[in-house]
Amino acid sequence: MNDLMAVVIIPLAYLSGSLPWAIWVTRRVKDVDVRDAGSGHATATNTFRQAGLLPALLVLALDIAKGWLPLWLALRLGSPALILALVALAAVAGHCWPAFAGFRGGMGLATAGGAILALSPLGFLLGLAYLIAMVLLLRHSARASVLVGATLPLLYRLFPYPFPPELVWVASGAGAVVAARFLIDWNRRYRELWLDRG
Repeated sequence: MNDLMAVVIIPLAYLSGSLPWAIWVTRRVKDVDVRDAGSGHATATNTFRQAGLLPALLVLALDIAKGWLPLWLALRLGSPALILALVALAAVAGHCWPAFAGFRGGMGLATAGGAILALSPLGFLLGLAYLIAMVLLLRHSARASVLVGATLPLLYRLFPYPFPPELVWVASGAGAVVAARFLIDWNRRYRELWLDRG
């Protein structure tokens, strides 16, 4: 992969992440801004609260795709591990701070999951299981997400087989943004697991 392609693919990953599907879908279905109620974030969970199950599932799939597509493209171009990490970081950052929605977006979990999924479906399943386990243990979604974002690369490092070595890099890039983003909800009170209705 040449330097020019690296320069191009990273901002493209950010623009992919910046597509605010939760905002667009909820506005289309309910004519409201998904960020004006619930958690205040542009997420599939908040879409579920305001628009229902099917729109939420659509948003979830599209948010995963925002991370999957740039990583898939970077892999097809033979990008080295560092570029893969930066592509994952840029896609998740775009989701959290989208250029197309006033830099007020989601929390990054689905898009980070999409980036990991593009590289290793098994790694995606392990990361999802780890997240669920931490939420059940801590009973606090934000704190669990901070912990998982910060330590998932270590988990892949401790159990390298059968994961590709680049997975540690991708998880590091995506996880750093997820951990930083969820810090804003560190002290938030959750009334129930996952669906913190307010």
